[in-house]
Amino acid sequence: MNSKKIASCILILVILVILAAGWWLSEPRLCIYGNERQKIVTMEVTPATKLEISFIHSVQKTLVEEFLTPDEELKGFVLNSTRYHSFGVGLPFMASDGAFRQEGNAFVMDDMNRHFRELNLRTGVGTKLTVTVNEQKFELYEMLEPGQKVDIVIVPRYKTLLR
Repeated sequence: MNSKKIASCILILVILVILAAGWWLSEPRLCIYGNERQKIVTMEVTPATKLEISFIHSVQKTLVEEFLTPDEELKGFVLNSTRYHSFGVGLPFMASDGAFRQEGNAFVMDDMNRHFRELNLRTGVGTKLTVTVNEQKFELYEMLEPGQKVDIVIVPRYKTLLR
């Protein structure tokens, strides 16, 4: 093999490695951060990923569950439905909020279609903030002190390496 063919093969190999690295670094990841910079989890995210946020309402003292999925572009989240156990401040109930129904002792608001670029939460005293991603549960109230900020984002993998 002459040196031009070897150089061409090496160049092609380098280009393929660069393309593969670029693809890998740009893959979307779902990340949960606490205290601004503490990485709680970084995981694969697809349009089929299911995200549930549950907490005890600070005023009503009853369980609230919010069900979300990533948006189609994997750049943010869509709140699809909410289930709660008592009417109260900040809980959806109007026809413009979605499709309201009662399910046993719970109230459910489906078809909410609310879009969020990122989710910013805080742990609270007695709120038992928990995030579940595809059946994997993160009891944030046990991991973080009350009042700590929690950010849930979808970002390219390279950003997870920088934060």
